[in-house]
Amino acid sequence: MAAVQFDRYYRYNELTALLRAYAEENPGIVALESIGKSHEGRDIWLVTVTNLSSGPACDKPAFWCDGNIHASEVSASTAVIMVLHKLVEGHRAGDDETKRLLHERAFYLVPRFNPDGAEWALADTPRIIRSSTRPYPYDEDDFYGLERQDIDGDGRILSIRVKDPNGPWKVAEEEPRLLKKREPGENGGTYYRVVPEGLFHNFDEMTIRSRKMKQGLDLNRNFPSAWRLENEQYGAGPYPTSEPEVRAVVQAIVDRPNICGGISFHTFAGVLLRPPSRMPDDDIPPEDLWAYKTLGDAGHRMTGYPAISNFHEFKYHPKEVITGVFDDWMYEHRGIHAWTVEIWSPQRQAGITDYKYIDWFREHPFEDDLKLLKWSDEKLAGKGYEDWRPYQHPQLGEVEIGGWDPHFAFRNPPPDFLEAEVGPLADWAIWHAGTGPRLELRETKVELHGDTARIRVAVHNTGWLPTSVTKMAEDKKLCRGVVGEIVKTGEAPDTVGPAPAWLVSGSLRDVQGQLTGWSHVPTSGFGWHMDATEDVAVFDWVVAAPGEYEITVKHERAGTVRTTLRV
Repeated sequence: MAAVQFDRYYRYNELTALLRAYAEENPGIVALESIGKSHEGRDIWLVTVTNLSSGPACDKPAFWCDGNIHASEVSASTAVIMVLHKLVEGHRAGDDETKRLLHERAFYLVPRFNPDGAEWALADTPRIIRSSTRPYPYDEDDFYGLERQDIDGDGRILSIRVKDPNGPWKVAEEEPRLLKKREPGENGGTYYRVVPEGLFHNFDEMTIRSRKMKQGLDLNRNFPSAWRLENEQYGAGPYPTSEPEVRAVVQAIVDRPNICGGISFHTFAGVLLRPPSRMPDDDIPPEDLWAYKTLGDAGHRMTGYPAISNFHEFKYHPKEVITGVFDDWMYEHRGIHAWTVEIWSPQRQAGITDYKYIDWFREHPFEDDLKLLKWSDEKLAGKGYEDWRPYQHPQLGEVEIGGWDPHFAFRNPPPDFLEAEVGPLADWAIWHAGTGPRLELRETKVELHGDTARIRVAVHNTGWLPTSVTKMAEDKKLCRGVVGEIVKTGEAPDTVGPAPAWLVSGSLRDVQGQLTGWSHVPTSGFGWHMDATEDVAVFDWVVAAPGEYEITVKHERAGTVRTTLRV
């Protein structure tokens, strides 16, 4: 049995070995393949999970999960591994719901979208960048500015505080270990300037600024939906899908039109983010918004994470939007419900519940800092915050090093918290997969009329969502309707000559519309509600010859149904 550990973070070679172990030990339900190479040449692994005895993954509705598109967000990989682990272990243990799900559906899992950046973040001496390790937009180092480094050799990159009469920080009277912002108009005290731990390049001893990172890409701005140039969208790359990691994932998703939903795992905020990112909710179909709300409400109940809007509740600046992101592309171009899940909320861990995600970092009450410090002291053995200690900086002179440890307490869950944090998220992803559409055989009839026979086959969508998944997909015609095909056993269809003599009426291939699920049904009918059979498609043929006929009914998202009828 694959010996996965959920209290640590895996480097690339260990992760590869773990995924191979899952595939080798579970050949009937797990397959491993590379969908492409990263900038540095590492395989981007995709794990397919389904019960192959009930058919290939491509014939079933499927769900996508990926993680770790951003370099240091390594708990996102753990969340995807947890989805894999729960599916495999549930199937092995004989859990009826897991067995049914893998019999009927498929999962496509990419635990590490960005293996190069993650490898830098997990190195013995970490290098923290946003995304890809490829230099962009220029292949040159910045000659100036502060480079983040562990200068005191304690294995951490903390903060430096240096006395400055014009500094914006002061020692808090309520808790001397903490710093507090100066009040407007406040003067006459001892004040500090705070910068990251590190060293300056070509320091002029007068001005302080950050050194610009050579690796300026953000892979989650490189997707095709509403992609913008660098001057409008930082890190977007030279053109949509210019980066090999994004191109590999986009191609893998397009090549699998049976994908009905998806989650991209990130850190940190403790929220379930939904599209759209660049427009208000009024600009998308209400039907999709209603479905998103139902799916998000279930996610909130299962995980404790609120489901919120990218545009309305998670902007980095109130006057700016982000574009070229995964969930927008999945919704707007593929027409499926997609989410960005931000793992981990230190605030919530510390008992801070009434806060506004992004806005909290700009402005929050000092009482929140006290709660976080108490949490660090009591739950993290003090590892989340380091008391300030003197240090002789080679360029700044007498300074102090200390403050919050962002890598231990904030960027990802500390290892001891990891399993409890990602477990419910995996449960929600698995539940979400089960809400997609699914074709099933409803009824067959063969009626003899002299030398001919009428064949009728009815299928229905037994999933909660419609076969199109979203109204966006239906309106944009992003997937075709239900397709019914008939062939006579032993005869290959001739696509060049005349129709076969045995087909009296009907088409060899008949394309009908989309089928509803029950996601649209209101909570009460009050006497005028009508549950019409809009979830049913009926295919009708008249054949002239006795024999055996093979019927295939399929929908690229809802799966494939096959039956054989003898006349």
